[in-house]
Amino acid sequence: MREIVFDTETTGLSFTAGDRLVEIGCVEMINRVETGRTFHAYFHPERPMPAEAQRIHGLSDAFLSDKPKFHEKVEDLLEFIGDAMLVAHNATFDFGFLNGELTKLGRDGISLDRMIDTVAMARQRHPGAKHSLDALCTRYGIDRSHRVLHGALLDAQLLCQVYVELTGGRQIGLTLVSEEEVVIPVLDADPRSAQPRPMRIFVASDEELARHTAFVAGLKNPLWGADASG
Repeated sequence: MREIVFDTETTGLSFTAGDRLVEIGCVEMINRVETGRTFHAYFHPERPMPAEAQRIHGLSDAFLSDKPKFHEKVEDLLEFIGDAMLVAHNATFDFGFLNGELTKLGRDGISLDRMIDTVAMARQRHPGAKHSLDALCTRYGIDRSHRVLHGALLDAQLLCQVYVELTGGRQIGLTLVSEEEVVIPVLDADPRSAQPRPMRIFVASDEELARHTAFVAGLKNPLWGADASG
């Protein structure tokens, strides 16, 4: 199963209010294992970067001034994504900006049926706990010491590890086989319907009985021969 774990950085919180996508990082996973293939791009937002957003991700107007606009990289992005399921943390936010940029270009948005939201998964698995990416990394012992500022590719790589933990743990990734080679065993719906094995009867041979008799006869003062009356 192919999935794309991704994260975005933006100029603000709302595409409909005029904010734009400035960075996207995508990591390919097959059967919950990272393949090493990634897609990463910065985009010129065609608007100034608010100071509060820059404090979060560190992307300044000067840094983004020579970066391509979204429409210049959209084909590469869509080719990488393909028809895979898309995993994101607070996915409605990331889908909102990604689909906002696509519809702005007159392109079809990506169906929400392909969306997997790890925040929703974390809330279900750990009700009442903190569900930020930092909090989940701490919970699962994932090293994030190199995460000083938010960065789309780095956060997507961290989210890959969190996603594996949320879906059952690291043992999922131990099957190093291709998607076509995966075989899922089918068990009986009702284990009580399984037929028991026939009882095995063990009988000592004549030779074994003779050896046992000789061994017992050679014992000195066996406990079973003592005078119980004392």
